[in-house]
Amino acid sequence: MAIALSIAALIIAIAFAVLVIYLAKTLQAATETLNNVAKTLEGVEQQMQGITRETTDLLNKTNQLAEDINYKSRTLNGLFEGIQGIGEGFKEVNRSLSNLSSGISNVANEDKEKTAQVIKWGVALMDLWKKRKEN
Repeated sequence: MAIALSIAALIIAIAFAVLVIYLAKTLQAATETLNNVAKTLEGVEQQMQGITRETTDLLNKTNQLAEDINYKSRTLNGLFEGIQGIGEGFKEVNRSLSNLSSGISNVANEDKEKTAQVIKWGVALMDLWKKRKEN
């Protein structure tokens, strides 16, 4: 029985040794994996820092561009207001010319004889002017 106990103890010792060896290999592999993960995360962290700097620069440039666009937009608003004033001025001139034309037409209709006489004198003056120019 002593031999059986010794053999059992030896088997248990060998099983325990095998278990420790496999456990050590597993822990070593886990350590290598964790080291690789740590290196990968360091690389990702460095890339994120670069991306953060580039994003910050891009955001600053975008803000500057937006300010520039707002400034130019305000400048153009003044220009468009000036153009609107010119358009209103043209409308006023057109109204004045229309009123003048209507007034002349009314006077011409009232004094048809005088108008016909003025037209005859105008035609005669034009003929004289053409003859003088030809000579």
